[in-house]
Amino acid sequence: MIFGAHVTLYSTDAVADRAFLAEVLGLPAIDAGQGWLIFALPPAEVAIHPTDGAPTQTLYFTCDDLETEMAGLAAKGVRGSAVETARWGSLTRIRLPGGGEVGVYQPTHPLALTRAPAG
Repeated sequence: MIFGAHVTLYSTDAVADRAFLAEVLGLPAIDAGQGWLIFALPPAEVAIHPTDGAPTQTLYFTCDDLETEMAGLAAKGVRGSAVETARWGSLTRIRLPGGGEVGVYQPTHPLALTRAPAG
């Protein structure tokens, strides 16, 4: 039975990216041994989109208010790309210290995930 998902990001500076996820994004982590951190992620969804090019994968962190989220990250020195608005939501991309990129978006579509009540 599938009970979760494990996402792997490859980086040219894994130490810096791990520090970014822990210190800037505040993701909790465990040390799997010798400083190899594995991070807990917020609840997640998977979507399959068609492509005419080579198949790729992307990671997006979702939020309720993109403007507020990016203001909080900007206070920590994180800059996002120009915000794109699509029928499914608003999106920006942030660069990780190791050169990779992740998206942050505010969805306007119904969510498949179940969220815990705020409080």
